[in-house]
Amino acid sequence: MNIVLLGAPGAGKGTQAAKLVADCGLCHISTGDILRAAVKNQTPLGVKAKGFMDAGELVPDDLIIDLMKERIQQPDTEKGVILDGFPRTTTQAVALDTMLAELERPLNAALLIDVDFEVIVKRLTSRRMCKECGHIGTAADAQCPACGGEMYQRDDDNEATVRNRLDVYEKSTAPLIDYYRGCDLLVTIDGDRDVDVVYADVKQALGL
Repeated sequence: MNIVLLGAPGAGKGTQAAKLVADCGLCHISTGDILRAAVKNQTPLGVKAKGFMDAGELVPDDLIIDLMKERIQQPDTEKGVILDGFPRTTTQAVALDTMLAELERPLNAALLIDVDFEVIVKRLTSRRMCKECGHIGTAADAQCPACGGEMYQRDDDNEATVRNRLDVYEKSTAPLIDYYRGCDLLVTIDGDRDVDVVYADVKQALGL
């Protein structure tokens, strides 16, 4: 099963993907995680990507597509993939379709996790990450609840950058909704509810 998760930054795509991985054994491919690893390791892609990420801009298609081509062909994707944060543009979606067609692994569904933008702004500006283990918490966490490490706010989680990211999403990424609707693959899920309630709808939509 190959799935694309759609939705604005902070809509909860990663949380739902983690649940699907646990239940189905699929490979979760998060563009954000891959890019942050590249930035941390100061790879050529990471150095180029950091400037775009810090400004809340989308990383250019050619950088993302080259990275995803390599990732999708790795052995751990054989049972299927959950794509989180990719594609982000219709150009990327067409490139993804071409890649998957060559591999004879077509998409089964495009799930849209739909959340109001103001709810997302509140979510992301209060988000904190552990410097030690990467645990995601909130501003209420003085220390990491997982390992006791120091919590910090990512550069791209301040309000101005979050709102810019949402604006970029609306202009550049929202057309994907129409694209996948036209492919008869789109399923819309209300993401402004309890995580488990959202997941129950996701499973029903996928026939799990």
